[in-house]
Amino acid sequence: MRDITVIGAGVAGLFAAWHLSQQGWHPRIIDRNGPPGPHGCSWWAGGMLAPICEGVTADPLIARLGAQAADDWAQVTTVTRHGTLVVALDRDRAELSRFARRAPGHVMLDGAALAELKPDLADHRHALHIPPEAHLNPRQALADLLAALQDRGITVETAEADAQDIAGPVIDARGMAASLPDLRGVRGEMIVLHAPDITLTRPVRLLHPRHPLYVVPRGGGIFMLGATQIESDARRPITARALLEMLSAAYVLDARFAEASVLETGTDLRPAFRDNIPRVTVRGRVLHLNGLFRHGYLMAPALARQAADYLTHQTRGELIHED
Repeated sequence: MRDITVIGAGVAGLFAAWHLSQQGWHPRIIDRNGPPGPHGCSWWAGGMLAPICEGVTADPLIARLGAQAADDWAQVTTVTRHGTLVVALDRDRAELSRFARRAPGHVMLDGAALAELKPDLADHRHALHIPPEAHLNPRQALADLLAALQDRGITVETAEADAQDIAGPVIDARGMAASLPDLRGVRGEMIVLHAPDITLTRPVRLLHPRHPLYVVPRGGGIFMLGATQIESDARRPITARALLEMLSAAYVLDARFAEASVLETGTDLRPAFRDNIPRVTVRGRVLHLNGLFRHGYLMAPALARQAADYLTHQTRGELIHED
């Protein structure tokens, strides 16, 4: 069994460690903050495994490589495969038509079909259902990944680490702390609500020209609302504007959200490159897994697979960049 060090215990580092352990490697995981928690952007993710929806605006590579993510995650955690609903108000029907043209495999729903599929959204008359898509609970997925690694004798060490001081191959998955060239922070803000009268079982995306919203069910009447996308590296708490915009959009989606309890708000920076495509940057014996942008849980398995293939077989996949 070959030894490798993984620096960073976010979604990219943990999934890489797990996948490498499946391929005959023995990872040592080091993170200055220890196991996953509110200190990392993986904690604040939506957990949508939605390659078709993301492919509407992202590079086609995201949709293609992310198509396997639900199957990959299902090996370690619970994945809910109820698809995605995309909804628009009457005045924004043109937005829905544009979305549909770039979303293969969708089913167009009129008001009656939507009411049959999801009575809670019966007030809306135009929607798309994208059956192949899925979602997971990010925090549970991280816990399940940790448990799977612990079953193999692999734990997260709380310590500072410098790749140059470590012998042997290194995976650097530290996100913004990696300070890679061209890496920027994209601020995201989210809200967690408790709305026990609402029974959504699949993510819902509300298309809006100014305030798009997604709502992801977490079970037990808990919903995650997200998320802003701001070109800023500010780490301050959620803004009043973001709260107003997301809560207003949620109210438009289902007026019962007005009575929901606000359980939590959160913000963090998504690491992204200029093209918003994640990559494995090879620098000698160090492989940097970074730039997941808003596709962390969708693209972490693909990053892990291509990094492992490079280390094991010197295979140069589409996400491999040699520096």
